[in-house]
Amino acid sequence: MESQKVRVLVLSNRATCLYNMRLETIVAFLDLEYEVMISSPYGSRIEDLKALGCSYMETAFNNRGTSIKDDLKLIGHYRKVMRVVKPDVVLTFMIKPNIYGGMAANKEKIPFIANITGLGTALQNEGLMQKVIVSLYRRAFKKVSFVFFQNEGNLSFFKRKRIAYQRGKLIPGSGVNLTKFSPLPFPDAEEVSFVFIARVMKAKGIDHYLEAAKVIKSKHPKTTFYVCGSCEESYEEILNEYQKAGIVTYLGLVDDVREVFKLTHCTILPSYHEGLSNVLLESAASSCPNITTNINGCKEVVEDGMTGILVEPKSTESLIQGIERFLNLNIEERKRMGEMGRLKVEKEFDRQLVVDAYLEVVDALIQEG
Repeated sequence: MESQKVRVLVLSNRATCLYNMRLETIVAFLDLEYEVMISSPYGSRIEDLKALGCSYMETAFNNRGTSIKDDLKLIGHYRKVMRVVKPDVVLTFMIKPNIYGGMAANKEKIPFIANITGLGTALQNEGLMQKVIVSLYRRAFKKVSFVFFQNEGNLSFFKRKRIAYQRGKLIPGSGVNLTKFSPLPFPDAEEVSFVFIARVMKAKGIDHYLEAAKVIKSKHPKTTFYVCGSCEESYEEILNEYQKAGIVTYLGLVDDVREVFKLTHCTILPSYHEGLSNVLLESAASSCPNITTNINGCKEVVEDGMTGILVEPKSTESLIQGIERFLNLNIEERKRMGEMGRLKVEKEFDRQLVVDAYLEVVDALIQEG
């Protein structure tokens, strides 16, 4: 009699993130002939995941919604999905899937693995919303099987807030595919180009990037500042004004960031909080130096003065100083910084390390039965 295939249910808030950051893990499950079901809001990468062999059930929700009624519906929806799929294990990514997918898995008595890919603004800031989310996490994680953390700061936060979990492990973020993101020739153009790659929003530090670009361009005309990523509505007019003034060039949402890295000498991410920045990993893997904030989720990738430059968070002046430090380097020093960044990610952030960690935990849970 043929044994039943292992079924893995993956819950996420965005299909694009699954494809870009978890693809190798999903492929590893499929190679083991596991049945992989994806449940997330419909996105452009769903058809690509289905083409690989994944099944799909839509879960529609507002990532930033705070309606209790809608959240209760989400728990009920996840329970229905689990009853249909009958998974052996559930993997959850991002806050709402972690919390409400976790609660649903608890109710259905299914092992689940949660992934803390960052705290988010609501958890980062003290206040009522933080207290509510911490309370929800405590409830969801009462019976969590395993928790993956991407940086020490996030792990410490969960311990400090007494969010219980039986077993957990720190992994190197989502890792980076070192074959896909290979070293690129350093641009030899006289004009020095910088790029911001992230969703255009306050928490990613876009205000500081724009203000710094304005100051730097006034002092160093032979510089270019690119912006890549989807733009929040509140920033559309601001970004348009900076572009009209010739301070930045907005490239929109770019399908393949490797094409951008070919053009630029340095990636800038003045973020307020991260799980572990994939943009910084991909930039470093491409031998492109990074300037970023000295916070959990960014500082792990950059050794100040060696593989990039660290600046203080929420400080335009510190960012300007960091960019000036980079401009004061000669081309060989800039190249060396990029080369050292590549060596660091090869040693510490190979995505295969992350894939192996998932496979090991999933296999252990299945064996426990």
